[in-house]
Amino acid sequence: MVKGTFHDVFQRIPPNKGAVAPAAMSLVVRNLQRAVPLRRARLREKVQAVRRALGVQRFDLGVVCVDNRKIQQINRIYRDKNTPTDVLSFPFYENLKAGDIPQPEFPDDYNLGDIFLGVEYIFQHCKENEDYYDILTVTATHGLCHLLGFTHSTEAEWQKMYQKEKQVLEELSRYTGTRLQPLSRDLF
Repeated sequence: MVKGTFHDVFQRIPPNKGAVAPAAMSLVVRNLQRAVPLRRARLREKVQAVRRALGVQRFDLGVVCVDNRKIQQINRIYRDKNTPTDVLSFPFYENLKAGDIPQPEFPDDYNLGDIFLGVEYIFQHCKENEDYYDILTVTATHGLCHLLGFTHSTEAEWQKMYQKEKQVLEELSRYTGTRLQPLSRDLF
């Protein structure tokens, strides 16, 4: 998990007691790379399903698809690791307890944060029998779990994150007929 999203505190609206969030908020999928083909509509559909399974469709989410050069640059800046990676998450709620759904006080705070998908890296690491969009779904699920406070720094934290990813992916698999496995399955 990477800390540090952008938030303009000067734009906050005073609390509106009893305010209800809209039924669904926006999902922005941006493709800022040209290294591998990407159908944003297909990725959006899969990420929407993950949001529903996690119960966070009321929150804004940004998914940014980048190439190896860009994900390596972001990884170097925010994690001090000068190597490409598959996913980096920038949570809006930095101190969220693993699995808690945020309870925003302001309408503008219905935001989970941003996920950067290293789509070129993911594509290069797909096995021959794996569907690229299934692996993107698994990776986005992992990133979304990070936005919801899950980490995998210790075996106990990993176990919680693995179980949540497994639960979400099993639910998706029931609807799609695929067998999706958590990204964190081999970390410990």
